[in-house]
Amino acid sequence: MKTILKVEHLEKYYGGKGNITRAIDDISFEVEEGEYIGIMGASGSGKTTLLNCISTIDSATAGRIYLDGSDITTIKPSQLSKFRREKLGFIFQDFNLLDTLTASENIALALTILHTPANKIDSEIQNMAKLLNITDVLSKYPYQMSGGQKQRVASARAIVTNPSMVLADEPTGNLDSKSARMLLESFRKLNEEIKATIMMVTHDAFTASYCKRILFIKDGKIFNEIIRGKDSRKEFFDRIMEVISLLGGDLNA
Repeated sequence: MKTILKVEHLEKYYGGKGNITRAIDDISFEVEEGEYIGIMGASGSGKTTLLNCISTIDSATAGRIYLDGSDITTIKPSQLSKFRREKLGFIFQDFNLLDTLTASENIALALTILHTPANKIDSEIQNMAKLLNITDVLSKYPYQMSGGQKQRVASARAIVTNPSMVLADEPTGNLDSKSARMLLESFRKLNEEIKATIMMVTHDAFTASYCKRILFIKDGKIFNEIIRGKDSRKEFFDRIMEVISLLGGDLNA
């Protein structure tokens, strides 16, 4: 199995002398190709900072991050945009679709930026739309779609370029329960059918129960790790809740 992500002794500090906040305090782990991994932790635990460092949005204070063989802590700022376009797919809580473009055009934009041949773009969009069950909204604009449809279009845009890793930051945060479930089923299909490697930050145990492995972050360190294995999603959910109780209860706290 190929290692897609390798994090070695990662540290991220904020502040100056006498007032240093250790957002990430010596974290190390690996993610294999095709994994679906969740990152959980209370507000201020460091989970979003960890995602930001992996996504190159933020820079590490110390340590190394290797993504698909490249040490992203040494990439020059002028090369970061190119690296993100080619290696990473992003799914945000607030969709970030362009209002003046249809769903199809929003997805196509990601391919156009990578100079995908024009005669291949439509088939790529259709294949992804079928997988995510959004074929019927391809001609619609964002204001004509539900929140769940918008998030699935955003997911298609993130994954259609076949990135090394998809990073999702609270992707169900703005969705109702039905839309959230549909999105999570879509993530499951993407992971199982096209082997998309997904890392998802979430505070929600139900959302996390769709993952195959979860890292729990507390005070900038890895507090616990659980692997789903052969558990049903309900059994995995129960195990997640057990760890949350050890963390002190509600992760929104």
